[in-house]
Amino acid sequence: MIAKLTGKPEILDHQSIILDVNNVGYKIFFNPKPNQPLPSTLFIHTHVKDDALDLYGFIAKDELQLFKLLISVSGIGPKTGINVMDKGVEAITQAVSKGDVDFFTTVPRLGRKNAQKIIIELKNKMGSLEELDLSEEGQKINSEVVAALKSFGFSAREAIDATKGIKDQGETITDKLKIALKQLGK
Repeated sequence: MIAKLTGKPEILDHQSIILDVNNVGYKIFFNPKPNQPLPSTLFIHTHVKDDALDLYGFIAKDELQLFKLLISVSGIGPKTGINVMDKGVEAITQAVSKGDVDFFTTVPRLGRKNAQKIIIELKNKMGSLEELDLSEEGQKINSEVVAALKSFGFSAREAIDATKGIKDQGETITDKLKIALKQLGK
């Protein structure tokens, strides 16, 4: 399984690039942003079908994680998933949390029923996306606090919301857990 590639990028078309890695060109489905240089390193999702092996590339790990969540929804394939990802991680997570079906119906190849399916299925899974986001050093501690709160019987959403409110408070996991429990008790 290919997880990450680094090489010299070349544009193939508007939805894919070729990444030259040690004189081997990998075709990677990727939506380049306008006026932004092509990345030399991409995190890869390898999608295997009966008749093809396709690579989908993302600049950041959180994009890859969200993409995997999207394609786990019944009826959403990787081609549709990459089109949804063009909207941006933050916009997608907000649309899911708000239940904004119209946001998703603007994506090519995505109808109203599948947009509703994405919202319904991802609302429960979005907690896992935020827990796995390791972009900040303190996020690891917060994910442990979330896990502890969930073991106390709180939902993933309640636990995540409580940890968002304590980002700069407390230094240890125990301190943060106490503060989160106070917030949840209000």
